Amino acid sequence: MIQAIGLTSTCRRNARPAVADLTFDVHPGAVTGLLGPAGSGKSTAVRLLLGIEAGRGSTLVDGCLLHDLPHPAREIGALVGDIGGHPRRTARGHLRMLCAAFGVPLSRADETLHLAGLDAMADERLGTFSLGMDRRLGTAVALLARPRLLVLDDPARGLPPREAAWVHGLARGHAEAGGAVLLTGRDARSLARTADRVIALDKGRLVADEPAADFARSRLRPHVEVRSPYAERLAGLLGDSGAEVVMTTGTCITAYGTTSAEVGETAYRHGVLLHHLSDGAGQAAHAAAADEAGPRSFHGRRRPPPVRRIAHRTGPERPVGYEVRRAFGVRTPWITAVVALSGSALGTVLMTRLGPVSTSPLRLVSGWAAELPLPAAAIGAGGLGALSYGQEFTYPALAPGYGPEPRSPRLLVAKLAVAAVAAVLLAGLAAVIDVALLYTLPGARRDVGPLAHPAALAGWAALAVGCAWAGVLAAAVFRTTALGLAAVLAVPVLVVPAVRAALGERAAGELGDAAGALWSVLTGVSQDGRTVSGTLRLAAQPFFLALVLSLVALAGAYAASAMRGRRRGRRTTAVPAATTAPLTSKKS
Repeated sequence: MIQAIGLTSTCRRNARPAVADLTFDVHPGAVTGLLGPAGSGKSTAVRLLLGIEAGRGSTLVDGCLLHDLPHPAREIGALVGDIGGHPRRTARGHLRMLCAAFGVPLSRADETLHLAGLDAMADERLGTFSLGMDRRLGTAVALLARPRLLVLDDPARGLPPREAAWVHGLARGHAEAGGAVLLTGRDARSLARTADRVIALDKGRLVADEPAADFARSRLRPHVEVRSPYAERLAGLLGDSGAEVVMTTGTCITAYGTTSAEVGETAYRHGVLLHHLSDGAGQAAHAAAADEAGPRSFHGRRRPPPVRRIAHRTGPERPVGYEVRRAFGVRTPWITAVVALSGSALGTVLMTRLGPVSTSPLRLVSGWAAELPLPAAAIGAGGLGALSYGQEFTYPALAPGYGPEPRSPRLLVAKLAVAAVAAVLLAGLAAVIDVALLYTLPGARRDVGPLAHPAALAGWAALAVGCAWAGVLAAAVFRTTALGLAAVLAVPVLVVPAVRAALGERAAGELGDAAGALWSVLTGVSQDGRTVSGTLRLAAQPFFLALVLSLVALAGAYAASAMRGRRRGRRTTAVPAATTAPLTSKKS
């Protein structure tokens, strides 16, 4: 059983919270409907229950806090808002990527596509999906990890009747199979037909919690809502005329079995002043009563002691598999790699055509023309790194809160590893292309061999990996691909001049000599070995020092932002001690 206890949203000073002290249960084998008009707090309540939105209160799964469970996404599957998938990714590719995130077999993707009726659209891109198909894909994502509880936030909104009926049928089928379903909506009649129990909200307050049959019988009948300073007298007059009258407050009544015209005529004949007279659908008339009654609990249970809802920073179950499918399941990284390799070849051509070919082995193997701030392949590696988190935040496929956390350390390590491998492969292809051009272009140098300059190759690989990691960390901090790539380009443009001014060329050379001497003392290998000595000298250059300093600064900024977000979560998710007092059970 799922219990939502004391859910309260955060609000600005002196403002009314969107959801205030909301408590309800979701039982297995049943559909629980959460009903309310637009702005009543349904979506906020769902986001609080799932931990997506910061607030106060607790979500218990069989008596355990949701965020204390090792795999919350396997307990709760949710459709909240639109699908955050990349528009150029296929439906099957999107689900297989999430299979790696949830730790389920890849075959589960095809199973859920069949359940959602999307077999024929499995290889279509998400950007071509209609609203109804998008909702079907959302339900497939929610069912992917075989959860016990299914949360559907207003899934029928904007859908034609046939699609809306399919969504409600899916919810009914999940409940009949033994699962629990929380279904929100605005249409009281359709929700009452589908749900076993209806919970009604108005302005963030609970105004009804009763079986669907009772709700339909007592609240969906035509009625008249009246507000008058002489409500009690008017209630007696209407009762004498045969109407069924319910006093909701001291000044408000709800009359069944009559019309607004008859009520108005009765009030006029007897001189009763009216402040409000309207036909209603039921639940709105009880909002004032709920406001006067205040917070309530059900079944006479006592609230648990103060607890803190601190989300575990757990990432995908198979982070490397998830990242590989996320990164290379669309065309963008492939196009980036092709553009980078073309730019590297163009840089080599520029070096041979516009002047004497550089004698620096690093520039030769990387195609680093003097006119460029960085080798084209290094910029491409930085772009691939920036895409890792840039696309993660632009097209959020993971579910923070109850699902895999997109900024978890585990996923960060996976992104850094995948970016490093991609950068090394890109640097290797660029080196092969550049050396081949140096051998074939007229007037180019033909005495360059990659194996003859292992230090240059090692430095080139390190440069590409460093740029890729800078892109990953910068995109994680700034949450955009553009700023991630800008941080990579800022290293040669801004950081390198600052390091060079601080060290000076002589100091850099002395640093390289000192590193080589230290290597000789520690290993007993002479500095005459070109590989080690050359690599250490490259590492001591201002550019590499600036790159290392940039990586350290970005890693520190990432850690600081993660810790700040975690502290904010601790501050905003504590249940106040005042909610632990026993409350009286009341009928709604």
